[in-house]
Amino acid sequence: MAGTADYKLGSFTYPRGWFMIADAATLDAGPTTLHFFGKDMVFYRGESGKPHLVHAYCPHMGAHIGHNSTSYVVRDGDRVQGESIRCPFHGWRFGPDGQCDDIPYSPNFIPKAACLKTYRVIERAGIIWMWHDPEGGAPDQELPPFTQWDQEADGWVRWLVDDFGTLPIHPIEIVDNMADFGHMSPIHGSVDCRYFDNLFEDDRLVQRFDAGHRTLTDGASGVLSLDTWYQGPGILQAAMQGAYPSHMLIAHTPVADGVVRLWHALMVKVPRDGGTDEAGRIALARAYQRASRDALGQDVEIWANKEPSFNPMQIPADGPYGKVRIWYRQFYNPREEAEAFRRRVRGQVVTFGEDRASAA
Repeated sequence: MAGTADYKLGSFTYPRGWFMIADAATLDAGPTTLHFFGKDMVFYRGESGKPHLVHAYCPHMGAHIGHNSTSYVVRDGDRVQGESIRCPFHGWRFGPDGQCDDIPYSPNFIPKAACLKTYRVIERAGIIWMWHDPEGGAPDQELPPFTQWDQEADGWVRWLVDDFGTLPIHPIEIVDNMADFGHMSPIHGSVDCRYFDNLFEDDRLVQRFDAGHRTLTDGASGVLSLDTWYQGPGILQAAMQGAYPSHMLIAHTPVADGVVRLWHALMVKVPRDGGTDEAGRIALARAYQRASRDALGQDVEIWANKEPSFNPMQIPADGPYGKVRIWYRQFYNPREEAEAFRRRVRGQVVTFGEDRASAA
């Protein structure tokens, strides 16, 4: 396990960006303790159902907001009131902005400094997303819309989330895959590769890949075309075309320096008028998701058992690892420095093939 300093990424231990922190289906309304970016945090839902995320420890005397089962604040069901949350120790209540708005035994005096740190969260596509910025600024990146989630009428079957747990690896070694042409055949079973390139577009990094496959292509559909992209440092999406179009998500989030948590999900478009009943549509989509999850599992086995690679022994046929790492550094440095990193890599790098249109 190696920390950020070992990779010489920049000023910050953890990157700036939108990150997945939970499958929304695993979180109920009651307070739940989460640990990411080296911090203990508490997630809860207000009475409206809106998600909230706060620092885990009360500013009054340091009690944990979420870990308690014996306080009468908890026993009486008073921990969450409206959109506010109470500390189980002395009952101080903090609003959704983090400001203390009630002290039961001091109704006439509430210190202005009594404030619980809050974090920006959004629930979208069945997932809880958190904005993280070491500088404390507002988002300068867009959270992807995941529009397919709301297009069930058009045939899209919503994903379930596969939780791969934590890995003892720095996230840059996951992002390295975007440039890794050489692993496509031995790890993923690609054959007759036709085209591989990368597009560096500010906070977006794209991989385009056309090839056959040992099991996923046949004589009728000899080429599997993949468009894969990162929007920011921790959210990968891929659009896959075939008999049933699918949309993949791979999300990874730092837990501690050198430890990352990984999730996978896949939505599949199965037409409602294609002669398959609802149960069949869902079964087909789940089979696609299992195949996609298993493919990611081939990468995960490598990541879980490798030593850190600070300076890959790169050859030209590998792909542009160096440019990917320069692109990635924009998220580990002050945002005013981001353009300097983007300028160094902006554009296209073709690793294999000459023209994608003719390759397909």
